Amino acid sequence: MSSETENSEQSSRVLAKWLIGGLVIGASVMGFQIFQQKKKKKRPIRVYMDGCFDMMHYGHCNALRQARALGDQLVVGVVSDAEIIANKGPPVTPLNERMIMVSAVKWVDEVISDAPYAITENFMRKLFDEYNIDYIIHGDDPCILPDGSDAYALAKKVGRYKQIKRTEGVSSTDIVGRMLLCVRERSTGDSHNHSSLQRQFSHGHSPKSEAGGSGSETRISHFLPTSRRIVQFSNGKVHSHYCNDHTREAVHLWRNGQPSVQADFRASNFR
Repeated sequence: MSSETENSEQSSRVLAKWLIGGLVIGASVMGFQIFQQKKKKKRPIRVYMDGCFDMMHYGHCNALRQARALGDQLVVGVVSDAEIIANKGPPVTPLNERMIMVSAVKWVDEVISDAPYAITENFMRKLFDEYNIDYIIHGDDPCILPDGSDAYALAKKVGRYKQIKRTEGVSSTDIVGRMLLCVRERSTGDSHNHSSLQRQFSHGHSPKSEAGGSGSETRISHFLPTSRRIVQFSNGKVHSHYCNDHTREAVHLWRNGQPSVQADFRASNFR
């Protein structure tokens, strides 16, 4: 009799263990499924960044990389030709070419064509409602409109603005300087000083090397499209505070060059 009782108790304990184990496994599976469903339902953080992206360089790419790191998806607005002309002057590369270049960057998930130069209230509402944008991104160099206002004032006002670091040591101004030096080299023959400057431009120049500066100062974004910058170089209207030492040297060489050299450069860049 006692043997039967012990067997019965053992069977009950085994059954209880199986039941408890089954409940634990079932709860774990259910919890995992719920977690997966919640994970699927979580909306990705979408960030927006706009720009002209004229004569695109690695500074643009680095800005896009930083912007993408602030969210899960990066939507990029490429400013229209008409907007650039109205605010800065004609771009060198047309909208369709700039769109192709931006789309080719691996950090870009979506591209918006004909973006406005400044974030207007209507466009900002469109970004939030139609494109599900969470934050608007720009560099730490304030973007000032012709009337003196901040192009991103509305985004800052509603608390949907985030900032990234501007890439130092590269700009359209410096690129134009390199072009001028290359033209000068071809036209006047090999000069040691000119070759040295050309090499420094071709390798890129960092403002950290100038007077021991850190290159971390915040600067206002006054950079113009390359076509207008070239015209200003050729007409001697580039202010010195837009240039680093090497670019100022390029301007000096240009202004003291032969008229035929300048004419050749203009012809080669405005065909």
